[in-house]
Amino acid sequence: MKKIVIQNESCIGCGACVGIDAEHFTFSDEGFSVVKSQENLDSAALADAIDACPVAIISLEETNEADQAKNEEPIHDDCSCDECDCTNCEHQN
Repeated sequence: MKKIVIQNESCIGCGACVGIDAEHFTFSDEGFSVVKSQENLDSAALADAIDACPVAIISLEETNEADQAKNEEPIHDDCSCDECDCTNCEHQN
């Protein structure tokens, strides 16, 4: 099984992936790209978005189902609240 991985710390926020493939990518509140969907990983738009990344930080990586469930990143990937299981969002207050 594969999953989309973005090396978030290296994202420059150019938006190429979001512009090419809005099914799989969106912007975080900080303006950087995040994975929106792990479905339809064989799409041509996804391949084009990966190829278009100017800093080459997007990839498809092999994973087993247990690892994928454990490591799936929510859109609010920097929030640690109990409500959305991420590390920095409006639910923290």
